[in-house]
Amino acid sequence: MRTLVIGGTGLISRGIVKHLLARGVQVRAFNRGKCAGPPLPADVGTVLGDRDDADALSAVAGENFDVVIDMVCFRNEQATAAVAAFGGKCQHYVLCSTVCIYGTGSPPTVLIDESSPQQPTSGYGRDKVACEQTFLAAHGAGRFATTIIRPSQTYGPGSPMIDNLEFDAVAWDRIDRGLPVLCASDGLGQWVSTHRDDCGKLFAHAALRPATFGKAYNATRQQHTTWSEYYRQVSAALGKEAHLIYMPRDWIVRRDPKRFGLLKEITGFHGAYDSSAARRDIPEFLCEVDLTTGAAEVFADQRRRGKWKDSREDSVYHAMVDEAVKLGQKPQPA
Repeated sequence: MRTLVIGGTGLISRGIVKHLLARGVQVRAFNRGKCAGPPLPADVGTVLGDRDDADALSAVAGENFDVVIDMVCFRNEQATAAVAAFGGKCQHYVLCSTVCIYGTGSPPTVLIDESSPQQPTSGYGRDKVACEQTFLAAHGAGRFATTIIRPSQTYGPGSPMIDNLEFDAVAWDRIDRGLPVLCASDGLGQWVSTHRDDCGKLFAHAALRPATFGKAYNATRQQHTTWSEYYRQVSAALGKEAHLIYMPRDWIVRRDPKRFGLLKEITGFHGAYDSSAARRDIPEFLCEVDLTTGAAEVFADQRRRGKWKDSREDSVYHAMVDEAVKLGQKPQPA
């Protein structure tokens, strides 16, 4: 099997490449060569080019790969260009989409599955819906087989560990120093975090599997947590216990809407997804990295790269905690 990964050097991409190579697949990556991270394994060839350059995309499509795994298709014009370039030249096109296509409404059941309404509230989610529709139309027209994969929050070495409030969280340094941290509402909102190596299995083993053709899959681990439990499990990677101060979501967001945009748009809402369809059709999709072990990897990687976020100069967060305490909120064990 000859497989092209468009992207190849990002967080999930590295998990995909790892499992493609384990399958004995020939892998090439198509990207701009600007990633600051570690190089790809020597077995992976790299084709330099910009996916928004029609000539470069057409040239790489001319190599007639069996499978294309597209990790950086964010706009419908990119999807349209990819269909034009690869239609009739590959057997199977796997698109990385997102669970943001479901939006933030409360589901009729606890878990959001692939049949849940697509009601995205962000431009990112709306653009991904349009991309999905373009590739599924190409599938219906016989241009190639299409599979859609929708990751949720995915983590691993090379990226920071989110918390309930923000992407590059200062909370972990505060917990490491024995200081309380903020959590929205009552901490009982549902969440799921999947390690990039586990998420990568789904992409790698869906490749050229007929059972996946024309279908969409959530790509999340089976174990969901509340946000309080999330803090407890991640803090265990530091050998510490998290103490949480619960404050209303809107109260936190108002203090710095730009900084706490993650809470405003994503983590302040229900985020538990059903991945049973993926496990049914791709039995290799077994999520084996527990949250504490995975968080320990991320923290070690951040310290090694000098990317650990020091909380001591974060006057905004300090002031928010002080204000919450003055309002009568007391830190509670996660």
